[in-house]
Amino acid sequence: MIPVRSYWNLLSAYLRHQRARTILLALILFTGIALQVINPQIIRDFIDRATSGDTTDSLTPIALTFMAIAVIYQALNVTATWMAENIGWTATNELRRDLADHLLHLDMDFHKTHTPGELVERVDGDVTALSNFFGQFVINVVGNLVLLLGILALLFRESVWVGGAMTLFAIGGLGVMVWIQKLATDWWAQVKAIRAEMFGFLGEQVGGTEDVRANGAARYMMRRFTRMLRRWLPAEVRGRHGWSVLWGTNILVFAIGNVLVFTLGSWLFNAGTITIGSVYLIFHYTEMLRHPLDRIRNQMEDFQKAAAGIHRVQSLLDRETRLPRTGTEPLPAGALSVDLDHIGFAYREEEDPNGTPEGNGSGAGSAGERVLDDVSLSLGPGRVLGLLGRTGSGKTTLARLLTRLYDPVSGSVRRGGVDTRAADIHSLRRRVGMVTQDVQLFAASIRDNLTFFDEGIADAQIGRALETLGLTAWIDGMPEGLDTMLEAAGGGLSAGEAQLLAFTRIFLEDSGLVVLDEASSRLDPATEQLIETAVDRLLADRTGVIIAHRLDTVHRADDIMILEQGRVIEFGERTELAADPGSRFSGLLATGIEEVLR
Repeated sequence: MIPVRSYWNLLSAYLRHQRARTILLALILFTGIALQVINPQIIRDFIDRATSGDTTDSLTPIALTFMAIAVIYQALNVTATWMAENIGWTATNELRRDLADHLLHLDMDFHKTHTPGELVERVDGDVTALSNFFGQFVINVVGNLVLLLGILALLFRESVWVGGAMTLFAIGGLGVMVWIQKLATDWWAQVKAIRAEMFGFLGEQVGGTEDVRANGAARYMMRRFTRMLRRWLPAEVRGRHGWSVLWGTNILVFAIGNVLVFTLGSWLFNAGTITIGSVYLIFHYTEMLRHPLDRIRNQMEDFQKAAAGIHRVQSLLDRETRLPRTGTEPLPAGALSVDLDHIGFAYREEEDPNGTPEGNGSGAGSAGERVLDDVSLSLGPGRVLGLLGRTGSGKTTLARLLTRLYDPVSGSVRRGGVDTRAADIHSLRRRVGMVTQDVQLFAASIRDNLTFFDEGIADAQIGRALETLGLTAWIDGMPEGLDTMLEAAGGGLSAGEAQLLAFTRIFLEDSGLVVLDEASSRLDPATEQLIETAVDRLLADRTGVIIAHRLDTVHRADDIMILEQGRVIEFGERTELAADPGSRFSGLLATGIEEVLR
């Protein structure tokens, strides 16, 4: 059934700021309804006067009144439709904004099990169905229900027999249509789920076009695409079948209604209880019943879509992050110390609403194999840690804990003496910066990519950051400087140049802790020297954690930590470990770190 309470909660929450416009819409709507039911009365009077022999002079004012009311009604109807659409889209745009903000604050477990394309469909596709529902609900449901009641009341005024018969007819017709629409709600939910999966697949394939083509995998991708379409088509047909059943039912119901009207009208006219004008009035009102019922019937498809959309939107809003935002303690200024106290971590397996595991996701799923086990560390402010280990040893996971993309399963993480869970999340995001191997760049200007579209950051501030990092000449070499437009995903820039932009982002935030997942194997010679200079200046007076892949980077570190299978197997000052022939670090230096850590 349609989740009336959930719909009402959303409607009231997002129409609260448009109360005045909503009241004005209601006044226009009900004025139009009043004019709509008055006009047939004028026609009845015109017919009765004409059949009784009234002159043209007496009939002309009645005809002019009818036309004036008809024109006013159409103007009001257009105005009400425009206002309803405007109110509906304004409200649902606010809902889209809140959903997008909610997604940005959900933990990484959630995002790893939901593709960007799927989330776009959840934020835009589901809410668009609600937008249509919001915009048309008042006009085509509430307004037409009021019109329906007004017509039935006037039919009762003409004849109790006619009023009673048409009331039973309207109740029966609506009851049948509501019953049928309940059957299709689940069908539309399946359509939306498959559609979200399809958009997620398309997003991945478009993003990986280069790899797909280079590896000759296009036909395999097309095969997957075809299989999804074959699943989508039957689901879409089932969803549309609900609409077709409603349409066929509507035709049958009004065929029965016409038979009923002409039978009663003929009987009452022959009995002399009503005039020919009244017969026309009854027929006209019955035809008017077709319009509200037909419009309500047309809305049943939106009801079906909205019911599925409301459930999906509500479930997304109800989804709580595993990273509570209740902390209020700000991180101190300056370089931040880092303390890890016996931390343990395991990625979780998510369960869907039916209890089926979905992999490394969110929710109340069970923890998987431990990635970090009893890791402890004390790093003083301003020191640089070189983090080493083979692939899968837990280096990147540790970096994610430091930036609070995840919380540890056991133990505690403190930065600047402030525990992760007690820290104000906004302060933490400003004071802890991270540069990953794949820098996310947007199809926007260099300025917008540096500031994340924050117009409050002045060009002078950006210029000082670039000058400090030694990047002024590099930016000046761009075609239009800060106004140079970048392609989607940073197209047109090398991996090293993308990292230079990421360094500047962190400098603008004045982070006290910088985590660098160094992608030195991807650096191009033209920007390598710029990278080295920028890293040195970026780490000045800041605490640094570098996931190292090159000996040059390791030489920059004050301390070294080596991880193996999620455990610390060595930790100490770099110079002392390098001088100790028995240390693992000394062995790495002797054999070549690039080879040993593969």
